[in-house]
Amino acid sequence: MKQIIRMTALALALLLLCAGCGRGSSAPTGAGTAPVGPSEPIVLHILENDTAKAEGYLDALIAAFNEAYAGKGIQAVDANMDEYTDLALNGPYGYGPDVLYQANDQLMKYAEDRHILPLAIEELDCYESTPEAAWDAFRLSVDGSVYFCGVPVNIQEPMLFYREDMMPENWQAEWDDDQNGTADFFENWCDLYAYSASIRESDPARYGFMASLNNLYLASPFMLSYGSYIFGEKDGAVDPSDVGFSAGNAVNGLSALRQFAALMNEGCIDDTITLNRYEKLADGSYFCTVSTPDTYSLFVGNLANHYMGEGMGEDEARARAEANLKMIELPAKMPADGDLSQDSAGAQWVDTVVMGGVNGYGISSYTKHREACMEFVDFATGYEMIQTRVEMLGIAPTRQDVAQVSGDTADMIFDSLASGRICLMPSVKAVDQIWTPTQTVMGDVAKDPFRAAQGEPQKYGTTEALQAALETIDKNVYDAIHTLAG
Repeated sequence: MKQIIRMTALALALLLLCAGCGRGSSAPTGAGTAPVGPSEPIVLHILENDTAKAEGYLDALIAAFNEAYAGKGIQAVDANMDEYTDLALNGPYGYGPDVLYQANDQLMKYAEDRHILPLAIEELDCYESTPEAAWDAFRLSVDGSVYFCGVPVNIQEPMLFYREDMMPENWQAEWDDDQNGTADFFENWCDLYAYSASIRESDPARYGFMASLNNLYLASPFMLSYGSYIFGEKDGAVDPSDVGFSAGNAVNGLSALRQFAALMNEGCIDDTITLNRYEKLADGSYFCTVSTPDTYSLFVGNLANHYMGEGMGEDEARARAEANLKMIELPAKMPADGDLSQDSAGAQWVDTVVMGGVNGYGISSYTKHREACMEFVDFATGYEMIQTRVEMLGIAPTRQDVAQVSGDTADMIFDSLASGRICLMPSVKAVDQIWTPTQTVMGDVAKDPFRAAQGEPQKYGTTEALQAALETIDKNVYDAIHTLAG
């Protein structure tokens, strides 16, 4: 990879000069980038995700940067805008941030249309300590040249969160058939289904595994474990004309999704569970739920509040929450035929595949302060700030030197990526068109177990109906991409 970067250094410089071509010399150049007097500092507007803002990390980052650069004429401020701001729409009119933190699919959709600058990543402190797989998430090929348009911070995949103090007392005797020290319901989906069913039978107010099943990212095991794919490949590149959600035995996964929905409540058909999972896991309503590593701090905070509500002191509650809140990968085995109700002892398996991503920083092509932005990104991805981010948010850092001292979550995720257990979100703008069609169909399939109570007939009781639903996703995604291209 280093050789590729050196070979494209001159091309990079040319692209930097041409990034804003065709917009006119009088076009605005991004939020906070108006000309300043010689005695005024350069002000950089920083866009972070909502969790980083809510947990105080962005404030800590800005304070640390401003202190370090107090004598250098650069100041960072919160961009004060939604984390999913549309840079392509707002940037040309002066409302976009200078630096933005996003998942690879979001950053790279902007990079394709030159709303994000290519970066000289060899100049960054994090360059040598970041694995090539993380850099590849921000790789852009243009006319035979390769550019990197983002700086990795953390790697993501859907993870299972649970309270260790809510584990069944007899789990070692009843739920560890191979006696390997890990509960069977954390290893395969049939036993997770069985344990969830047992919870519902013993207490109708409690649930086992809970997730918003309309969410492609969080419910991706049901969509990607049976041979389906997002986009195909052509000549070594992503081919958005080849949409593959209905490929392979994908119908078995959608059948399993429908089956598991019956053990949940109607909150699984929309974003309800995504919004209440922190509170419901904390109060014991959910045994386990799914989220990403960077939300770890939200689970801990809610659990600590729950303990304090029971009369525990703040420090003790926090310590107990950190001890009891566990984050592990989703079960690695799915039943090959999609039937979750079968005895796991006789099941045939396929490997669970989930969707993943890499979050990182990009620099708007509309900023007038490219060098200052690079200074900020270098600071924000330095060892100390990434370590602080780990401590405050619980991320899985892409910096290997930080990962070595902060736990093995990042190594585990990179191992899963290398083994094919994780399918990274494609770093192309066409990926924007997959979310609504999948959400619509997945939510509708998850609603099927609840239709009878509303006097409605089931829609997806046959393999043919499920297959047709998957083919509808393929068609709608393809049509959306084709319409945009036109």
